[in-house]
Amino acid sequence: MDNTDKTLYTLLVYSENIAGILNQVAAVFTRRQVNIESINCSASSISGVHKYTITAWSNKDQIEKITKQIEKKVDVIKADYFTDDQLFIREVGLYKLSTPEVLNNPEISRAIRRADARMVEVNPTFCSVMLSGMTEDITTLYHTLDQYNCVLQYTRSGRVAITRSTEEQVTDFLDMQKQIENGEA
Repeated sequence: MDNTDKTLYTLLVYSENIAGILNQVAAVFTRRQVNIESINCSASSISGVHKYTITAWSNKDQIEKITKQIEKKVDVIKADYFTDDQLFIREVGLYKLSTPEVLNNPEISRAIRRADARMVEVNPTFCSVMLSGMTEDITTLYHTLDQYNCVLQYTRSGRVAITRSTEEQVTDFLDMQKQIENGEA
């Protein structure tokens, strides 16, 4: 797909931990024919609230509509979209390499060190390397290692992200909801 006129957006979606939410969120993208590039779901810093970090190539108008549709879902607490400059982002890449190939070619170890990756396991058959960083860093290391024909397996996580804002938007939203429930607003 040609993404020349599109931007990679990251959606942060907060919801209660209820079965079927992920399916509902994915269906919004499907209806708009927008492919999800990556998705990561985990518990958030707020008890009982899960955070979905979703990336997709889109234009601003389309991503705004997707975000509004997601936020209308009953069990979704808050949804917002961001560009990369508004977030602190990381991914993890894991590489399983042939130990004999790594031992026979010192350039492989140099490439790992230059990328600031680290060996997390070594045995006679394979060694595992981990790199935390941006997508480009992780894929660049993969392509570099692949040139040495030493890669046995490779995987990359979905993006994890936090806003660069000093305040967590979902916290403000939940505080306002509590005030409404208690008749304070």
